[in-house]
Amino acid sequence: MAEQIEARALVEAVAAFLAGIEADLTGQKAFHAKVAGNALAIVTRELAQQPQRAEAAALAGFLGVDAPLDRLRADICERLRSGELSCDTPGLLDALTTATLAKVATDNPRYSTFRRLNGEVT
Repeated sequence: MAEQIEARALVEAVAAFLAGIEADLTGQKAFHAKVAGNALAIVTRELAQQPQRAEAAALAGFLGVDAPLDRLRADICERLRSGELSCDTPGLLDALTTATLAKVATDNPRYSTFRRLNGEVT
């Protein structure tokens, strides 16, 4: 946990630096600084919210197994391809929605569908 706090502090410091020099930049450099700032904001949210843990919990709960996230994802995909699972499978859409919302919360929390699904007015 302390490592995450330190990492978050470092990322936030770099983001603050970029924000501070943004007004002095023009053209491609300004654009790249904005992209870098947005990437750092995603990293900060990911460190705080840990969407992979939420996804793993949702998928493991649905599948009833405890496994690494990449194995859980592969298992879901294999079962979907084989026809063992479908959108009619009880609990599947809930698990996938939970996993997706956790990821979107870090990647783009201003996404209008995300906000609507979380009960926010858009």
